[in-house]
Amino acid sequence: MSALWHDEARLKWLFLDLNSYFASVEQQEDPSIRGKPVIVVPVETDSTCAIAASYEAKAFGITTGTRVGEAKRLCPGLICVPARHDVYVDYHHRILDELDRHIYVTKICSVDEVACELIGPDQLTPNAIALAGRIKSGIAARVGICLRSSIGLAPSQLLAKIASDLQKPDGLTILGADRLPGPLLDLGLTDLPGIGRKMGRRLEAAGVRGVEAFWYLAPRRARAVWGGIGGEHFWYGLHGIDPPAQETRRGSISHSQVLAPDLRSPASAFAVAHRLLARAASRLRRLDYRAQRLGLALRLERGGSIDNECRLPQTQDSFVLLRALRRLHAEAARELGTSQIRKIGVALMELVPCAGDQPDLFGWTPATSEDPQRLRLSRAMDRLNARYGRDTVLLGVAPALPRYGGAKVAFNRIPDRAEFQE
Repeated sequence: MSALWHDEARLKWLFLDLNSYFASVEQQEDPSIRGKPVIVVPVETDSTCAIAASYEAKAFGITTGTRVGEAKRLCPGLICVPARHDVYVDYHHRILDELDRHIYVTKICSVDEVACELIGPDQLTPNAIALAGRIKSGIAARVGICLRSSIGLAPSQLLAKIASDLQKPDGLTILGADRLPGPLLDLGLTDLPGIGRKMGRRLEAAGVRGVEAFWYLAPRRARAVWGGIGGEHFWYGLHGIDPPAQETRRGSISHSQVLAPDLRSPASAFAVAHRLLARAASRLRRLDYRAQRLGLALRLERGGSIDNECRLPQTQDSFVLLRALRRLHAEAARELGTSQIRKIGVALMELVPCAGDQPDLFGWTPATSEDPQRLRLSRAMDRLNARYGRDTVLLGVAPALPRYGGAKVAFNRIPDRAEFQE
């Protein structure tokens, strides 16, 4: 870092966290529910859980994960809004466009969180504060007044994320190098992002019973009690030093669906699985991968689960994948009996990039084992669905599943806009 562009705070990162994002988007879209307690739900049933809650709902003790029936008991006037993931992704891109007016987005951490590296004069504390103010004002003016955010400024990305969590909603917090570890010592270990209950228990069992104890560990000791290099990286991040970036590789494509009560019979649930696999196969081809394993996961209404999987030849052929799903369906049906299914999911695993195909001595590649006519048909269906809308063309009988099978925002993964046509 150039000495010309830093002060004692040594700020390097701006972390933006949009507050109650899904609920805020719904309030922005519908002025009639602004200022009212709102939760976003995956399906309209009291047995499911809230996936987002407005601050007005949080005032009643409702949080993400609260059962809808319990949330209604806590707040009789609660408004339940079905999730619209395509709208949330659209707002995500509108927010990125606004950020581009002010600063380069270094990393998209989730649909409602981004990290931006501060460059040059923006590293100076007064300038960084002014930049954060312009970002907040720009989002309100050009995206929506309901889209409030909390911003953290700090020397490392981890500290900036922690800072963004300290004041919500609409906060701005600085964790400068000149103030460390002071503000951190008021936090519990599990208040820090990346330390869940299980890791918290592990650290406490090793005698690390608070943030102060972790702070004063040696880096190697942090690695040992953590059980891996992640502990050392976390220690450095907490001290304002970014660990080296780690390369990631896509390993699977999965889609799952919590089922409404009238779709929990085995026949309806497997119709949903058929649709989910069609979407996953289309995405597999768009990303230019082949799968070597297929999984089917059932979560039962009265508790328990059934998980089956099978090996595949390297393939991106929908016909091959659907045949494999039927085999898994038959295996699961024997175990399932008459039980109702609360959630169903499919996963394409052990992905290999098609670009990495290398012919052997006889000219064979995985592509030569695929049926070219079926692949052309699958890709033609992909193009038709992309042009005319999801479910324009399907293999087999199209299930009557309104609003089902659409792409969903998941933790740490934002669907491509193209996924909403698959």
